[in-house]
Amino acid sequence: MNRSSRRVVSLVALSLALGGCGTLESKKIDYKSAQSIRPLEIPPDLTAPTRDDRYAVPDVSPRGVATYSAYSADRAARPQAGVEVLPAVEQMRIERAGTQRWLVVPGDADKLWPQIKDFWLELGFILNIERPDIGVMETDWAEDRAKIPQDFIRSTIGKVLDGLYSTPERDKFRTRLEPGQDGKSVEIYISHRGMMEIYPTEAKDHTIWQPRPADPELEAEMLRRLMVHLGADEARAAAQLATAAVPERAQIQTTADGRVALSMNESFDRAWRRVGLALDRIGFTVEDRDRSQGLYYVRYIDPEAEEGGKRNKGFLSRLAFWRSDEKVAESGSEYRLRLRSEGEQTVVTVLSREGGEDASATARRMLSLLHEQLR
Repeated sequence: MNRSSRRVVSLVALSLALGGCGTLESKKIDYKSAQSIRPLEIPPDLTAPTRDDRYAVPDVSPRGVATYSAYSADRAARPQAGVEVLPAVEQMRIERAGTQRWLVVPGDADKLWPQIKDFWLELGFILNIERPDIGVMETDWAEDRAKIPQDFIRSTIGKVLDGLYSTPERDKFRTRLEPGQDGKSVEIYISHRGMMEIYPTEAKDHTIWQPRPADPELEAEMLRRLMVHLGADEARAAAQLATAAVPERAQIQTTADGRVALSMNESFDRAWRRVGLALDRIGFTVEDRDRSQGLYYVRYIDPEAEEGGKRNKGFLSRLAFWRSDEKVAESGSEYRLRLRSEGEQTVVTVLSREGGEDASATARRMLSLLHEQLR
């Protein structure tokens, strides 16, 4: 063994010996997007994002004035770019039902949108979906680097070789904005989805990524941080998270002929919002919705089936869902979820292609998954 090899072995041995001294920074969040270096691939049926003009020089007077006084008057008459009025802090609140929480903020969605976008960007995320027209924003997959143990080697030379350290988990978040019940506020829902890297065999010669359960506490932490970002102080935001949970508010019902429905002890307005958050959590893709008819048009993707056909693929390759080698069948089938009011309750059913209530095993599975989130 030459001198260079001995140095490498010594360094590795020292790292392993001191690894037990590391501590996990569980109270911190330090996200880094998994694709922050690579340029984003644009699917063929989507358009590239528009150029961000936040840093464009706005100092050209449209009237072509040359005097400083005229220039100053013209600039004063126009609103400054990037300046947003913070919402009424005292009226912001976090509401809760079961494991679900959401932030209620006075104001308009159009004014809150850029502030929420800045919130995710400042946390280190890339935004893959930005749809202000439907109030949906979704981040890229990212790792929380605060979970990497701070051992002696990393703290000493981590700044140089930090790219060699990684965690076996990835997270993404979807933010959904809905009109408030009073017509003067916005309800902000944050849903989490996670992936975990595992060894599929005892040989441990390769790894695969598989879904892990949504983390309601991580969603709550993001809501708290967003509340602070929008102007609330830390103490008030923390107190809002401590509100007590309400009793179980959803039950599975089976009729004599075998049909299954999900009954929610909620008004239609509240049930509509909670079902939307649950769909985001459990892997349903909402392709369209018609609130007037109480319909969610969804594509159901079974997480186990989604991973079953991708055992031999890396994490990033599977995120490029538009590539030609992806099977259409693996992307799931389309279904309609119908919500209808029945007195003080709201009933959720799965509709068949013919428009009747679907009594299939898949429909039961879908309602069971919703029940786990809504009870």
